[in-house]
Amino acid sequence: MDSRGTSARGLRLVVFWLVVGVVALVDQATKAAVRQVVVPGGQPFVPGVLDLVLVENTGAAFSIGLGAGALFVLVALAVLACANVIVWRHADLPLPLVVAIGLVAGGGLGNMIDRVCKGSVTDFLATTFINFPVFNVADVCVTVGVAVAFVLYLAWDRRRGKGGEEDA
Repeated sequence: MDSRGTSARGLRLVVFWLVVGVVALVDQATKAAVRQVVVPGGQPFVPGVLDLVLVENTGAAFSIGLGAGALFVLVALAVLACANVIVWRHADLPLPLVVAIGLVAGGGLGNMIDRVCKGSVTDFLATTFINFPVFNVADVCVTVGVAVAFVLYLAWDRRRGKGGEEDA
């Protein structure tokens, strides 16, 4: 492998872990702030759109798997490891795709920190215009990251197929 391949991998890993760290930090900071300021019963945040409502969730999305925190910690660790390997193995991975993968991994890490430290995940964003489960910053990052990564991966894979490039 040439030095450009190594530096491309290094750059992608730095970007990936930077995104993971920022997402986890912002997620944990917003959860801590909400635990300090949200009153019982909640309060409007964006009137008619979003309320702040403090909920401690021992499950996953939509409260699926209540009480299976240890399993979700293992899943989050597996996502972090797999994402790291994907970013490392593909030196030609576009940086926007690396960022999207980092959003997914960072969101997983943010919720994993809650599960390990508190035994539950703090959710606090409640939509008021539709009936939807309460969620948090990590959940938003995972959802957006998966959707964006899916689209970017398909485009990247199509370009690689047409160009005949091989993985490094």
